[in-house]
This record gives sequence, C-alpha cells and structure tokens, in this order.
Amino acid sequence: MIPYCSPKTGATLRTENERLIGPTGENFAVVHGIPRFVPEDNYAAAFGLQWKTFTKTQLDSYSELPITKDRLIRCLGVPLEALKGKTVLEVGCGAGRFTELLVAAGALVHAVDLSIAVEANKENIGAPSNYTVAQASVYELPYPDNSFDFVVCLGVIQHTPNSNQTIEALWKKVRPGGVLVIDHYRWRLAYYSTLKPLYRHWLRTMPPAKSKKKVDALVDFFFPWHWRFRNVRPAWWLLHRISPLIEYIHLFSEKGYDFHLEWSRLDSYDSLTDYYKHLKTPGQIRSLLNKIGGKNCWVEIGGNGVEARCTK
Repeated sequence: MIPYCSPKTGATLRTENERLIGPTGENFAVVHGIPRFVPEDNYAAAFGLQWKTFTKTQLDSYSELPITKDRLIRCLGVPLEALKGKTVLEVGCGAGRFTELLVAAGALVHAVDLSIAVEANKENIGAPSNYTVAQASVYELPYPDNSFDFVVCLGVIQHTPNSNQTIEALWKKVRPGGVLVIDHYRWRLAYYSTLKPLYRHWLRTMPPAKSKKKVDALVDFFFPWHWRFRNVRPAWWLLHRISPLIEYIHLFSEKGYDFHLEWSRLDSYDSLTDYYKHLKTPGQIRSLLNKIGGKNCWVEIGGNGVEARCTK
C-alpha cells in the first residue's frame, strides 16, 4: 500500500498517538481510524449526510442488481479481475458502491472523500489489508504524484469547484502507463426545460439537515404520482416537467415500490442539494484529456452523462 504523505510538502507521514505526523511537525488527526486532512465542515457536508443516511442503498451487495458493477467495468474498459494487485486511488468514494467491488477484485484500494461519507465507507468495507480510507480534498490528496495504476473518480467531478482543475489534480496522481477513469454530467438543454434548477436554487444553500427534510417532503408528495403514472407516458412526461424527483422506475422495472422510493429519495437529495453542479459536452471532456496529455482517450455518452478514460 502507498503510505500517506503531506498534501502540502509531500513528506511521508508517520503514525503517532492517533495522528499522522510529518518531519517538520505538520500533523493530522486520525478519527475513528480514518485520517482527516480537511475540516469536517465543508461544501460537501450535504453529501456526508446523504451517505450516512443511505449507507447501503447503492451497493450491489444490497440492491442485488449489477448496477454499479456494470458501470465500473464499462468505465474501466477492463474486467475487474485485471485490477488484482494494481494500485487504485478512488476519489469521492462515498459510502463505497465502487469501493466494495475494487476491494473484492484484489486491487490495492486507497479511497478518499471530502465528506464524512468516509465513515459510511469504512463501515461497509471493514478493514481488509488491501484498503485504506481518508477524508481529504481532491486538490490536496495525501499521496505522491505519479503513484497509481488507476485513478477512479465517478459521480464526483461535476460537484467540485472547478471541473478542469479537478481533472488536472487527479491526473497528477496517475503513474506513467496508468489510467485515469472519470465521468461528468453532460450539458443538455433539457436540464433547463424543467423546474429542477429552481428547486435546487432554493435548497442548496440550506443546512443539510433542513434541506433533507424539504427533499423528503417533496419525495413523499411527488413519488406516489410518479408511480401511479409510470405506464401513462404523456402524464409521466408532464410530471417530470414540474417534479424535481430523480427516479428509475422504467430502468429497473423488475423492482418494486419500496426499492424505487429509496433510490428516488437518495438521488433526488443528491441532485437538489449539491453546492456545485457543472455540465460539459463530450467534446469538452475529450479536449481537456488531450490537453493534459492523455493517450488512448475513450469518451462516450453514458451513465451520469459523459464517461471517459485515458492513459498517461
């Protein structure tokens, strides 16, 4: 496993009395067995509450569907078995939907999240020898540059202050010959043809606990209508113009009401309370990967919007 280093100086850190200590006295707390390189209160606080609330919802082991596995294999471009013994940095690990698959594949997984979601991640993954987790910023990652065979960042970049700078920060951690794997929300006019941006403008500046109550109330009101009109396409389409809910009723039609209600409650909160939300076209993503020196670039529309990878 790759040891932690100071995000500012690059010096290797040693463990001492529940802290990580640098050679110049720089130190970071270790809380509940998790190194903390950032303050707990930051712009990702809503995500922390989200993953502490929906700790298992998105895990394939919980949903009994290969939703995450299919997405991860598609983005990686290789079978999960190919990760065995490879160093993997997962940035924005959340509650561990991708982490559990990476760890099970035998990769040497270094998971990072800006929020207290790291606690849910550790709760789900445990303490296998091929796994570490830390609370840190993508802009100050506690690892040396050019260290990882794979740097994976899925469902995250659009929620950071600057997408381009985030991708550049991730790229620094990829070793020569390694692979960067990312995705990003796609720019599309349809996003602005609904009332969702107005709901988000209202909700995103609230304290997380308050916005969660508001979103729960919206789900409780709108979701029964989504379910009732799921097979009445004109009514279902019209409902999506005024309802802010995210739902997957037609995508996972084999699942019942409670499954879809839980996923809608999770992803509606995710989409309505994110402090940052950036949209990019496939062309913009490809242009950026070319700019940073990526080779064998693969960019496709899929998943959350645009999925991409490239080799260093």
